[in-house]
Amino acid sequence: MIYYGGLCQTFFPTPFLKVSGRDIQVHSTVTFTAFGIRTFVAEARYIPSGSMLPTLQINDRLIIDKISYRFFQDPQRGEIVVFAPTERLKEQNFKDAFIKRVIGLPGDKVLVKNGRVYINDKEIEEKYIEEAPQYDFGPQTVPPDQYLVLGDNRNNSYDSHHWGFVPRDKIIGRAVVRFWPLNRMGKLKPNPIYPEGLNQSTDL
Repeated sequence: MIYYGGLCQTFFPTPFLKVSGRDIQVHSTVTFTAFGIRTFVAEARYIPSGSMLPTLQINDRLIIDKISYRFFQDPQRGEIVVFAPTERLKEQNFKDAFIKRVIGLPGDKVLVKNGRVYINDKEIEEKYIEEAPQYDFGPQTVPPDQYLVLGDNRNNSYDSHHWGFVPRDKIIGRAVVRFWPLNRMGKLKPNPIYPEGLNQSTDL
């Protein structure tokens, strides 16, 4: 089964009751403030598919940081990102956002072969996947201002090895915190992909 990885957005309802003008003013201020935060700073999302298993499970609730990529940094290898459908995905009638892990940065040469992933001729270490990829891909060089993204559930994820790269301007933000369920609540730290002292692979 291929999990497509669309994200359904969570929201917090703000019902209006018959209250005083002062209460409506306060309520409106809170609502518009919340809208501004969601639009520019952070938002909550939930996971409806298994494309990022085992890292993210179905019905996990996440906080998406939308400000870092806007002002402070570019996406980094290993980060889990949320992005709007690319033009190719739109042609396939996808409308919801996707969530995947950044594997290839602009200028990287990416190769998937014999169950291993290579970046610039070096095999990367991926402790966060349960199953090695059962497909071959590349080698392909990631174009400028674009990224190669893969689901952690490698053999059941509709990702860059199917439809190509993600333009920088399609990336909405990065997943930083899981707040539900409570027993798995915590920060989602990027996993280091290049182990220290990794030697260049010669078995390609």
